[in-house]
Amino acid sequence: GEVASLRQQVQYMQKCNRQMMGEELSGLGIKELGNLENRLEKSLKGVRVKKDQILIDEVKELHQKGTLAYQENVELHRKINLIREDNEKLQKMIEAKGRKEGAATSNPLSTITYGYDIFSPISLKLSQP
Repeated sequence: GEVASLRQQVQYMQKCNRQMMGEELSGLGIKELGNLENRLEKSLKGVRVKKDQILIDEVKELHQKGTLAYQENVELHRKINLIREDNEKLQKMIEAKGRKEGAATSNPLSTITYGYDIFSPISLKLSQP
């Protein structure tokens, strides 16, 4: 009964599968070949629709990733410019402080520190003890 029916269904499905693969076509007439062709075209259309949808989804994802990368790049350039501006401000502050200190003490190693001017010429004379 049931086992024989299931066995017969399995054999029919295997036969259909082989025919879909282009095998065992010799016993088919024009009408059966036309039906097989229609089933194959319908299956192929389903495969193409699925493939196209996957490609569309991948293109969308890549576009989103590209947009995100562009936005990150813009943000990094903005940060670089801010750091560059901060560095320029700090450099100007350092230069201004250096000029201010330089004006306060024209010669830091002067008579104030040592009691004599270390840059004045030194004259030595030999004498008998």
